Amino acid sequence: MGLFELFLLSIGLAMDAFAVSICKGLAVKKVTAKEYLLCGIWFGSFQGIMPLIGYLVGSRFEKLISVVAPWVAFTLLSIIGGNMIKEAFAPPEEVKPEFDVKTMFMMAVATSIDALAVGITFVAVPVKIFATAGIINVLVAVLMIGVITCIISMLGVKIGHIFGMRYKSGSEIMGGTILIFIGLRSLITYLDKSEALSDTETIFGMLIPLIGTLLGAAIVYAKKNEITDNLRMILVGGTSGIMISIAVWGMIEPAVMGLKTSTPNGIIPVVICFCGGVILQYILDIIVPHTHAYSNITEGLKSKLDNDMKVMLSEVIHHIPEGIALGAIYAGHFLKIEWISASTAIVLAIAIAVQNIPEALFVSLPIREHGTNTGKAFFMGIVSGVPIPLLGIITVIVSLLFPTILPYVMALAGGALIYVTMEEIPLLATKKENDKGAFAFVIGFAIVMFMIFF
Repeated sequence: MGLFELFLLSIGLAMDAFAVSICKGLAVKKVTAKEYLLCGIWFGSFQGIMPLIGYLVGSRFEKLISVVAPWVAFTLLSIIGGNMIKEAFAPPEEVKPEFDVKTMFMMAVATSIDALAVGITFVAVPVKIFATAGIINVLVAVLMIGVITCIISMLGVKIGHIFGMRYKSGSEIMGGTILIFIGLRSLITYLDKSEALSDTETIFGMLIPLIGTLLGAAIVYAKKNEITDNLRMILVGGTSGIMISIAVWGMIEPAVMGLKTSTPNGIIPVVICFCGGVILQYILDIIVPHTHAYSNITEGLKSKLDNDMKVMLSEVIHHIPEGIALGAIYAGHFLKIEWISASTAIVLAIAIAVQNIPEALFVSLPIREHGTNTGKAFFMGIVSGVPIPLLGIITVIVSLLFPTILPYVMALAGGALIYVTMEEIPLLATKKENDKGAFAFVIGFAIVMFMIFF
């Protein structure tokens, strides 16, 4: 576990304390430096002490834990994160305004129990910040967790005093999501023998689009009203332009360049895989039950799923080719493929993150407008973007195991991205299904692509 992952872990663990601090800020009429410091010191101290205790207890069973280390980390962090998300949807509990020793002690213990379990995972997944003894790294880690929790708790008191309970559920959902992702990453890293996922740049790249999703979904807390038709079409146009650029310049062109160096008439397999991506996305479109927000068109197999779930699934299937594209480009970056620019990976990750902001909003806002509470709408917006890092990681692993398939995967992702984009734009404009129009576009695109590169 490196510095960047530890930073994310610290933020995730601090979210429980942050939520309680918001409640504390809400409960007092006047907030002074005393209230800030009490929350910060109590919560920060216990959040730092608990993982140290967990590590010391876990180290006694190091040999036993190391056998199932990645599974232990994944299970504990997933349970902790899942509980945080579950609590976000629970009825709000009354938080007393007292800051006495007994009250703060109970609060600090309650919010730091999760950190005790995380400390055990430090045995399973060692902290590696400095090239020194393990205990030194653990001490630095628990200090970092404590300091970050202290700062975030003090911030929570201020936010609670100004905004009340508005951000409580959102902070718990965000924290739980971060912890689950770190647990899953630990497991996949263990299973991945290529060690590509130990590369900080790769993991950071996988997270960048998820950050965009979080920001987009979080707008639901700030925006009370519906977005106008003009603004929505501008956002759709912007994201569509990004998607087409990713497909053409980020996927298809590099795939052509890669196959030209090893295969005569390399454009032929590119066109075939391009069409395969279109077919794959079309199959998802007719199988997965989903509802396009704002156009209110439902596609896929008949299902008893509620409208909120179908709106979320609409973006889930749209994010599938983005995850494959991201994983393919980072696999090429890790393998140092000559026909993939060194800067392409980070540019692609940022581009996906930018277009994820309105896409996550197009999930959270319509769901809230349908009558769902803001916390759940925010959560479903986040979930809609989860396929990107997950499929990205899987694509990295598969591409590293079978490097020769990389250009074919990129061509497939390019076709799927273009189909998704061309289906969505006219659909929002006309509020009619647009499968035929999307097919017409991709056929024309494929023909010209073949002519140019052949």
